[in-house]
Amino acid sequence: DASESFRKNCVVGIKANEKRINEIMNQSLMLVTALNPYIGYDKAAAVAKNAHKNSLTLKESALQLGVLDEKQFEEWVKPEKMLGPK
Repeated sequence: DASESFRKNCVVGIKANEKRINEIMNQSLMLVTALNPYIGYDKAAAVAKNAHKNSLTLKESALQLGVLDEKQFEEWVKPEKMLGPK
């Protein structure tokens, strides 16, 4: 059976690199949607565009543009709450 062979020869032993997953998740520009209710679509879009254009994280971009402070970003942008079923 192909699926059993795949499981045994490929899947068994695979471990997630949680540190890397966390890095990628926290660098995702899609997290900007969490800011919409607080700073509005236009400012959130500006944060995302600035981050993309200048190779910044959303947090760095938001702080650079002065649309919020670090405490607000940490409070509002929580990727773990944006994932999975509710």
